[in-house]
Parts: sequence; structure tokens; C-alpha cells
Amino acid sequence: MAMTSRLASITIDATNPSVVADFWCAVLGWQVIEEDDEGIGIGPSDQAWPSLEVFAVPEAKSVKNRLHFDLRADGVSTAVELERLLGLGARRTEVGQGPEVSWVVLADPEGNEFCLLSRTVQDLPNHE
Repeated sequence: MAMTSRLASITIDATNPSVVADFWCAVLGWQVIEEDDEGIGIGPSDQAWPSLEVFAVPEAKSVKNRLHFDLRADGVSTAVELERLLGLGARRTEVGQGPEVSWVVLADPEGNEFCLLSRTVQDLPNHE
């Protein structure tokens, strides 16, 4: 069966799109690929899919995200990457995870949760 859809972009709502877009550009090493009055699109320099779209909304985030990003450190230890993310403006947050979990739950500058997983990209099986 042929694939009929492809994930093109992931959208994040933000009261201050430029702060959120700048944060994710720094986290992922991406750049702004388009910007207008409604929002900011960011992506890798090769413009591969998916991209992130950060759109302005009037209301602040009020509940836990139902969808979130899981990140892995790439080329550095997870501890080093955690310190880098915290230095960029991420903060630790609680979403009900217990102390036994192997990942760290963080939030971007507007409170959108994401996780830093314990294994690095290099720790994964079949990584070349």
C-alpha cells in the first residue's frame, strides 16, 4: 500500500512566537525558514520535513500537553545536553512522572513539555 500522507510540520501555539521559535532553533540547531504576522516557521538548513510552526495565540498554556517531543543527546552525554538545554531557557517540570523514570521532563519558555531521554543517539542499536 502506498503512503498517502507525510508529516509536514508540527505546530506550537505561543503568546510570544519569537521567544519559542528562538528557543527551538537553538535546541535543534535549526533556523527560521519563514516568518509573517501569524507565525514563524523553523527547520533544518536543508529544509527537510517536518518543520516547526510557531503561531501566535492570545491565551497562555493552561494544561499538560497531549503531544510532546522526545529528544536524545547527539554527540555529547545526556548530562551535558541537559545542562545546555537548561542554559537555553528550558526548565524542569513535573507532569506526574515518578522518581524512577529514566528521562527528564522539561518545559520550553512558554511551558510546553518535552523530554530528554536517557540514551544518546550514539547509544541506540544500529547507529552508524
